[in-house]
Amino acid sequence: KEYFQRAIPPTLHKYAALHGAVWSGGSLIYVPEGVKVDIPLQSYYRLNAPGAGQFEHTMIIAEDNAKVHFIEGCSAPRYNVVNLHAGSVEIFVGKNAEVRFSTIENWSRNMYNLNTKRAIVDEGGKVIWVSGSFGSKVSMLYPTSVLAGEGASAEYTGITFAGDGQYIDNGCSMIHLAPNTYSTALTKSITGGTGKSMTRSLVQMKKNSAGSRSTVDCENLMLTEGAQSDTIPVLDIRNDDVDCGHEAKIGSLDQSQIFYLMSRGIPEDEAKSMIVRGFAEPVSRELPLEYAVEMNHLIDMELEGANG
Repeated sequence: KEYFQRAIPPTLHKYAALHGAVWSGGSLIYVPEGVKVDIPLQSYYRLNAPGAGQFEHTMIIAEDNAKVHFIEGCSAPRYNVVNLHAGSVEIFVGKNAEVRFSTIENWSRNMYNLNTKRAIVDEGGKVIWVSGSFGSKVSMLYPTSVLAGEGASAEYTGITFAGDGQYIDNGCSMIHLAPNTYSTALTKSITGGTGKSMTRSLVQMKKNSAGSRSTVDCENLMLTEGAQSDTIPVLDIRNDDVDCGHEAKIGSLDQSQIFYLMSRGIPEDEAKSMIVRGFAEPVSRELPLEYAVEMNHLIDMELEGANG
């Protein structure tokens, strides 16, 4: 009761209100003070009913000097009707504690993925987000890190893939409330066919954020002429003594690289797949081996047009 819906109150937005009204089940991870969990904890959510909504609630509480890595997997079979996923992830990081949250989402193409994730980080604490988002008809997800204590830090590394008929709207938010806080974000998006990708990044430096730093890097790779990719960065700075940077890159497959690989006997499709997997490598190396392999498999499926 002390923590439930403190990070994500029902007043945050309408889907948070819907989640608060109808949520059922989920995962609770509580790590007492000073406890360091060496083995990653894992949870898997699957939506098995047509025309249904999924509203699971994940809560992670890491007390002072604690450490934990939580891995979440999500998927759904394909139905001919629309499904909704409006889950909620609340993370509370104590003083000098560390929480790593990794997720691989592989939704069917009839899914509206409208998830909300938010972490509150205390003095000297650290939260690390690693995200791979695949599938779904529409996805809108922006993990938020609230750096509430001095010296708190946040890292975000994420990748999305938007294919035919998909609209993927992803990114992250970093809110600096305390002095000497630090955040970094690397967002990657891949678009193919007629897919549409929107990458949003928000950095807020509040009045008490003196000495804080933030770096945001957005990279977009377009595989076809019909693909669309946009980046919308927002830097909201209310303190003169901070350091913020943003970089964005949008490009297409390098035909000279494809030609080089083909000249070494590699088929064209495999050459393209190798280049795309290389683009995704900064994300896959942050995942445990079995999840990195699964993510590369999902990328190959998307490139073949077989996913969903």
